Amino acid sequence: MVIWSQPARADLRSIHDFIAHDSRFYAKKVVQDIREKTDILEQLPKAGKKVPELNEDAVR
Repeated sequence: MVIWSQPARADLRSIHDFIAHDSRFYAKKVVQDIREKTDILEQLPKAGKKVPELNEDAVR
């Protein structure tokens, strides 16, 4: 399960709001697409690179 941090949620909301100025439909679609991409991490938890600043295997 992906746990979204508060700053990550705020970033996602900012992305939505920015796109929504032009299209609410596409704003919702982009956010949904991003969330769906993170679902892959349940099957492949080690996909992607580690966050170098943290160097923790569980944080990508």
